[in-house]
Amino acid sequence: MSSLVPIQFKAFDVDVMAQTKGRVVIIVSDEGKMNPAARRANRLTRGAVARLVESDRFEKVKSGDVVSLAWPGGMAAEALDILVLSRRADAAEARKAGAKLAKLSDHQPLLVMAGNQARTEELALGIVLRSYDFDAHKTRDSDEAGPVTISHQKHDEVEAAFAPLYAIADGVRMTRDLTNEPANVLTTTEFADRLSEMKALGLDVEVLDEDKLAELGMRTLLSVGQGSVSPSKVVVMQWNGGDKDDAPLALVGKGVVFDTGGISLKPAAGMEDMTMDMGGAGVVAGTMRALAKRRAKANVVGLVGLVENMPSGNATRPGDVVKSMKGDTVEVINTDAEGRLVLCDVMWYAQERFAPVGMIDLATLTGAIIIGLGHENAGVFSNNDTFCNAFLKAAGAEDEGAWRMPLGKAYDEQLKSRIADMKNVGGRPAGSITAAQFLQRFVKDETPWIHLDIAGVASIATETSYAPKGATGWGVRALSRFVQDNFE
Repeated sequence: MSSLVPIQFKAFDVDVMAQTKGRVVIIVSDEGKMNPAARRANRLTRGAVARLVESDRFEKVKSGDVVSLAWPGGMAAEALDILVLSRRADAAEARKAGAKLAKLSDHQPLLVMAGNQARTEELALGIVLRSYDFDAHKTRDSDEAGPVTISHQKHDEVEAAFAPLYAIADGVRMTRDLTNEPANVLTTTEFADRLSEMKALGLDVEVLDEDKLAELGMRTLLSVGQGSVSPSKVVVMQWNGGDKDDAPLALVGKGVVFDTGGISLKPAAGMEDMTMDMGGAGVVAGTMRALAKRRAKANVVGLVGLVENMPSGNATRPGDVVKSMKGDTVEVINTDAEGRLVLCDVMWYAQERFAPVGMIDLATLTGAIIIGLGHENAGVFSNNDTFCNAFLKAAGAEDEGAWRMPLGKAYDEQLKSRIADMKNVGGRPAGSITAAQFLQRFVKDETPWIHLDIAGVASIATETSYAPKGATGWGVRALSRFVQDNFE
């Protein structure tokens, strides 16, 4: 697995700048004001910083931009990075600035002369998030990210403020690692083993095998994995950091470690990307890790259904009818609409066992949500305005795109089956909505519920502000903030 770039915080000392190797970062306000570090760098480079600030080019520079001077005279550094950042920069602006610095550093040691800059802990978080690199399966020597040193006038306070953010970053790292892993490595068994390792963090982790799932009546989940040699599993992770008698928040994740589409086989082109179809389970795992590492004062249970959807002589066929744990019957029209069959059983089990104060499920569920929202926003569906708005507020605060989508009884008409209680697909129109309508049938009336369709944001082919190409770790920060703001 990957590792987080190490961050150390030190007392502000401009005297170390001249002999520091790697890259040195100074901060200039968007109004052109230089702090002591910037003034020292200006003297060392014989006025180069002042010439930039006084130039016409600086008028076009925005807060958050970085201007780099290669091999600056009077310094041992390979580059002097001049970060233009407003004193009033919000958390997202500071994080994105840190991410830009990490991308520029290219694994070199980084010294950030922050002075008394506000939100320096958020700047550091951006550096950690963007320094991520998944190279576990490359045979060349890995270029580990060089150490990052933050020099600040109140370094102790900044370090304390950064500690819970570093825990969240570790949860993001875990989600990215799981989502990036190839399916021959991340089998259902390996996935469950990695989650079990989090017992060392204080999580109570329980793995339910196929015999137990059959005993519980999770037949829709088992129907998805019955064509694979990899055994289907459900992993239950409990973090009990709140009051003993408080009902937990339930997080439920779809964990299809590889999705061929089953008998309804997907086209070959692009099928290799289906290693990310366990992205929802990856977010739940990373969130539980983050909550445990930052010692969240809340009760949260994370449940993930781990299956592999393969075609074989034992696979579920289109036209088969299976009975859910709830007792409803489902006519399987398309075996490639398997995620909802996994989630419905785990969601019902979560409510039956834990009677949660609320439930959020996450899944790379539909291609339709990508058509609707692209790769900027996850689709958000909910049966409770207050619960939903609280999550949207948390996602906005963490700069993770989320957009509410509609639900309605009219869409249920598309799920009617001639021979069973429902079909597992409702056709092409409103495909992401009918998928959510299917899941809502397995939500009890008294349970506040959110369905997050993360197919467009879990793993993408282009880099984002906070991540290189591939898995983004979307959702860990938003869910951690949601727990913090509403349950701690």
